[in-house]
Amino acid sequence: MNATVDKVAASQSAAPVGFPFELPAMPKFELPKFDLPTMGIPEAVREAAEKGLAQARGAYEKAKSAATEASQVLEDACASGAKGALACNRQAIEAARANVNAAFDFALALTAAKSLSEVFELSAAYARDQLDTAVAQADEFIALARASASDAVEPIKAGVSKAFAKAA
Repeated sequence: MNATVDKVAASQSAAPVGFPFELPAMPKFELPKFDLPTMGIPEAVREAAEKGLAQARGAYEKAKSAATEASQVLEDACASGAKGALACNRQAIEAARANVNAAFDFALALTAAKSLSEVFELSAAYARDQLDTAVAQADEFIALARASASDAVEPIKAGVSKAFAKAA
């Protein structure tokens, strides 16, 4: 029994399995402890550090305020842009509805036509009306897009003007 215990103890202190040799025992090593000298910070250095810290805090507060204002300006611009996009979408849906109704009216008129000349007259009238309608719809879209772009840019212009006024 003692022989088995000795073998187990020897295998635990020996090198890991697979090593062809036994590692020597390493001595315990502790790092030396050094006492740092204690000395006071000169008053001029302390004042300079406090002044620098106060300036850094002031600059941080200004930058934080500017970033908050810029974020608000961009949110306002995006909200205006979204409203403009919604208005453009509504205008497009209304134009599509008007065009579909006109096409159905034209189709009904064609089915009621009694002669080929009446079909040509209806077709020419429909083409003229649709051309006039398309021009009017394009003018409405352009005016709406222009107004939407102006509304979206207005908060940015106001924010930039305010920032330049603060800087001056």
